[in-house]
Amino acid sequence: MHKFLILSAVAAFASAPQVWAQSQQKLTIDHATVFLQGAQLSSNAKVKLPRGESEILFTNVAGDINTASLSVNGGNNVIVESAVFQNDYMVSEVLSPRGKELKDSIETVSEQRSTVADKLTTISEQIAILQTNRKAAGEHTGLSVAELTKLLDLVNTKMEGLLNQKHKQEVAIKKTDEYLTRLRKQLEEETKKGYQPGGQLLVKFYAKEPVTSEVTVTYTVPNAGWSPTYDVRVDDIAKPASFYYKANLHQNCGVKWENVRLTLSTGNPNEGANAPVIAPWYLSFYEPVTYADRSNSYSKRSLAKAEDASLNVAAAAPTSLNDVVVVDNSGINTTFDIELPYTIANDGKENLVAVKKYDLNASYRYYAVPRMDKDAFLQAQITNWEDMNLIPGPTNIYYEGTFVGQGYVDVRNTSDTLTFSLGRDKKIVVRREQDKKLRSVRTVGSNVREAFAYTISVRNTRKDAINIVIQDQLPVSNDKDIVVEDRETGNSEYEETTGMMKWMLTMKPNENTNMKYGYTIKYPRGRRVAGM
Repeated sequence: MHKFLILSAVAAFASAPQVWAQSQQKLTIDHATVFLQGAQLSSNAKVKLPRGESEILFTNVAGDINTASLSVNGGNNVIVESAVFQNDYMVSEVLSPRGKELKDSIETVSEQRSTVADKLTTISEQIAILQTNRKAAGEHTGLSVAELTKLLDLVNTKMEGLLNQKHKQEVAIKKTDEYLTRLRKQLEEETKKGYQPGGQLLVKFYAKEPVTSEVTVTYTVPNAGWSPTYDVRVDDIAKPASFYYKANLHQNCGVKWENVRLTLSTGNPNEGANAPVIAPWYLSFYEPVTYADRSNSYSKRSLAKAEDASLNVAAAAPTSLNDVVVVDNSGINTTFDIELPYTIANDGKENLVAVKKYDLNASYRYYAVPRMDKDAFLQAQITNWEDMNLIPGPTNIYYEGTFVGQGYVDVRNTSDTLTFSLGRDKKIVVRREQDKKLRSVRTVGSNVREAFAYTISVRNTRKDAINIVIQDQLPVSNDKDIVVEDRETGNSEYEETTGMMKWMLTMKPNENTNMKYGYTIKYPRGRRVAGM
């Protein structure tokens, strides 16, 4: 039988004074469910409890936890009477692992500088003694010339060596000071990141008899999350495409996750569990208010009243960015259980986690918009992607082992086919040229008629047949005085509302194909048409 306590009213305990238990024990974090924003951590410990009441202070607890989510479970008929959480501020300072490394480096380099400074002081003292002896020797009349010369040579020789050593030590101190300055600046930047300290959990147990109990602790933390990233690899267009689902995961919750099982979830516990309640939607007329004196309180109240009337709906006016930005994760939340254990440092840095690999049948085509770009692009098209549980994210694309660029998967605006560009292919030659013979400008009555004609040529220089889509467009007018007429779209698929033309071609090796199209624009004489 297991009895447990779910704690939902301990929000004020973070600021409570330090409480010491009869014993301390470290919790082992064994599982982390990481949401797009936030994470749920599960920890365990095996404790020996005496008969009656006892307290244990558990360490290796994350900081700044959501106390409403805290759940403590004791096994073997152990009752959890209470639990108090607090951040661990007993340490002299809160530093990230990187910050601690920088601080240790500063201390080590400072000690080395002190050693060099002591040596420099010793050398300076020796130089001072030599300078005194040289002066005394020069003033001493009891020495012969030979003896005096010998003494002065000895002093000068020693002096030269000491001066060289002094210069080296001064250079070393200068370089050390410059290095210490850089280290201190880097440490200052690191301390600005708001590193999250760990916490402690004081739990009071009751046991009828002395017992060993398995204790499990779960809670959620805000300082963690993950975002998707994808790799698309095509080694050969005759083979399936490889699709790699990955996650950039980070955490800064105050404790290191060491060899933990990971579960990635597309859910967000911060969204809340209550369904929205709809209220009547009232409309009213907007009544503009004029006022002369902005400082007049009555005018200000009238203006505010009018503005409220224009927004008279049941919902409150937005007070933050979250109120005006809609995040839509359609469908039921998806979870990914990661088989391999991971160690995630408590530093906020991104860790790349492999989620899943798919081998997908893809169809390949070339795509060109010669009006915008002279090159043809090889594209891979993937269908039946709905069961891959994709969410919007960047995509790294590789073709024949080479990185060709980055794209983006937005499943909210994608049809039944995902299309990825594999880069430019210079062996497909595409040209778009204006036919100058058919280009004309005429004035007919009160109107001007300008005629345009173009030729698109495509040549396949590859040794294999290809499928290629060519897109171009005719102008479309939204002004009744500007008329597009005499449209010639060749054998393209033409959409009149958008002016889009599309040719879908299958070309043999070394085949050439030409497409011709044209149009006339009529507009009033004396006017200029933008965008022609």
